[in-house]
Amino acid sequence: MDWHDVTARLFPEGHHVVADGDLLAGTGRCGDTTFAVIGSAHHAEIGVELALAMARLVLATIRTHPGRPIVFLVDTAGQRLRRRDELLGLNRCMAHLAKCVEVARSRGHRVLGLVYDQALSGGFLATGMMADLCAALPESEIRVMNLSAMARVTRQPVERLAELARSSPVFAPGAINYVKMGAIDALWEGDLAAHLAAAVADAPATDTRRDVGQARGGRLLAAPIALRANVE
Repeated sequence: MDWHDVTARLFPEGHHVVADGDLLAGTGRCGDTTFAVIGSAHHAEIGVELALAMARLVLATIRTHPGRPIVFLVDTAGQRLRRRDELLGLNRCMAHLAKCVEVARSRGHRVLGLVYDQALSGGFLATGMMADLCAALPESEIRVMNLSAMARVTRQPVERLAELARSSPVFAPGAINYVKMGAIDALWEGDLAAHLAAAVADAPATDTRRDVGQARGGRLLAAPIALRANVE
């Protein structure tokens, strides 16, 4: 879905979100709440410049609008796989962005994410995956890598991985499988503004994803292993 349509549906009281290349930035109003909006468009590859630009927007929100909730709109093809970005320290730039999000959370900002088109690999980690609550549109695409790439990495036949994907969400791409694993809270359909208002009010204050993943039957080992490690 185009980001123009998404922002119009999220913020029926109006918004001032604009695109500067692949960067989305601005504000939107839903009910009585004004949100800072940060995100990416056009299947953006998250490189050094985009990661630092989003980090600056998070810090600017903390400075100028204390406590204002932040919405990340996610459409990314993953981190930029170029030698230039690696040499410039893309990993540290993305870590810096994630730290800025955590600082915002510690200062009282609720952080929400919405995957409205696609979310791949590392480009998703420092934004939507850092949110208190991340949702997705039903038609969105979420995956770490496709099965053919996974086959090359794991040296397993594609047919074997396809078989595993039918029974385990861990191997399967698609937003619904990330819902089962607890990484995505829910698929938002219909009134996006109503979903957003409910999310900012009800988003958990702690990371509940491993417990949710266990309850939904999509991620069965993370919670019990964490419990054993904590006890032992």
